[in-house]
Amino acid sequence: MMSRAERIAARLRETFAAAEVVVQDDSAQHAGHAGARPGGETHYSVRIVSPAFSGLNRVARSRAAHEALAAEFDTGLHALSLRLLTPEEAAKG
Repeated sequence: MMSRAERIAARLRETFAAAEVVVQDDSAQHAGHAGARPGGETHYSVRIVSPAFSGLNRVARSRAAHEALAAEFDTGLHALSLRLLTPEEAAKG
């Protein structure tokens, strides 16, 4: 069985044909906060590098990522910190 982080990474790679997907589970840092669960897997930081973000502003990129992960939000994912870059933006640092 895949962890939520593995499912998130797989879905984002598939949706955005991403060159890079890094998913970090930050749930332990949010223990006791809104949306946190005892088992964790609720709060994540995500970095995606994909040409699919070309021509999209930050809000459109975020909406696309949230839409791709709708099933995870429906089953307990509470929060994402997103860093969504084109390959050119990632190369600049």
